[in-house]
Amino acid sequence: MNSPKVVTIGLGYIGLPTSALIANNQIAVHGVDISQHVVDTINAGKIHIVEPDLDEAVANAVKEGYLIASTKPVSADVYLVVVPTPFKGNHEPDISYVQAATEGIIPLLKEGDLYIIESTSPVGTTEKMMQLIFSKRPELEGKIYLAYCPERVLPGNVMYELVHNDRVIGGVDEESTQKAISFYSQFVKGELHATNARTAEMCKLTENSSRDVQIAFANELSLICDKAGINVWELIHLANKHPRVNILQPGCGVGGHCIAVDPYFITSEYPLESRIIGQAREVNNHKSFWCAEKIKEAKKEFKLKYSREPKIALMGLAFKPNIDDLRESPAKYIVQRVLQEANDEEYFIVEPNIHEHNIFKLTDYNDAVEKADIIAILVSHNQFKNMEFHENQVILDFCGATN
Repeated sequence: MNSPKVVTIGLGYIGLPTSALIANNQIAVHGVDISQHVVDTINAGKIHIVEPDLDEAVANAVKEGYLIASTKPVSADVYLVVVPTPFKGNHEPDISYVQAATEGIIPLLKEGDLYIIESTSPVGTTEKMMQLIFSKRPELEGKIYLAYCPERVLPGNVMYELVHNDRVIGGVDEESTQKAISFYSQFVKGELHATNARTAEMCKLTENSSRDVQIAFANELSLICDKAGINVWELIHLANKHPRVNILQPGCGVGGHCIAVDPYFITSEYPLESRIIGQAREVNNHKSFWCAEKIKEAKKEFKLKYSREPKIALMGLAFKPNIDDLRESPAKYIVQRVLQEANDEEYFIVEPNIHEHNIFKLTDYNDAVEKADIIAILVSHNQFKNMEFHENQVILDFCGATN
């Protein structure tokens, strides 16, 4: 193994692709994760998540000796914090993972080192971590560089977008900003936009909150169209013919670790000022509840018509099409809610992008479609778009897979 130049803390959906990208640019990377299974998998040249081209990138980086994984950090020149930032029960941001990761490298820091947070964080987090570092290592004040640089990639296209997307980079001072830009310029081809840490933090939250608001409009429109007897998919297609209108597609809610979470980082700090952002969150959360109620209604109608319990296929668990990521998934919430109110009906749970689930028994999508009386399509996976249905099957398409 080459002497590590970069330590990445967190080897998940962003941390591992980032580590692999850097390592494939012949920069030695020491990746850190709390899971021994993840560490062992990576050191074997394999991956524990589904992401196109990641397997090849990791295998090559490990084989060439530029990537190694461990449960503990080591001394390096650059430290990237790429850990989860969930919210607490009251929708307040939880930066404890960022803090724990930072505390773990404080003893290793030396003059000239670069510390970067990539984790989505509330405004002011980078400055808080700077204060934490200097409170324990006051001799480093003014002698290390600290910056914030959020990812902005699309699951399913991460390896391409890490290279080609623009990045916003904000340091705690101008020297830190330029130091971080110099680092990313080694492997990012997109434009690197300089700002300060607070603006970079807010930029990430703004991007995802904007998407949440736009999706909320589409989801609210779908509720209105359902009552009005209008095909929402046709309506949006026609409305988008206007040269200045671009309505997104409705679904069964909003999931993932970004769009479903990041708006709360703003509303928790600025509740009076973020009314549209907060309302969008309520609309998108309600859409999942509405979908579950629609399945419940279809179940009752079927039983009244045929005097027997229906067989129901619940199609999709991931938070978006064609990935295996179930984090904050509205589809998973719907399945859980429907099963909580189950009677004697038979259910087929389908998620073609994962092999097994620790709670749900999974069924092949072809078998589910063949056997089910009611088919609820929760995620627009490619496999669901060309399915053939029987004449008497009830189809509940919440994501436009059949349109």
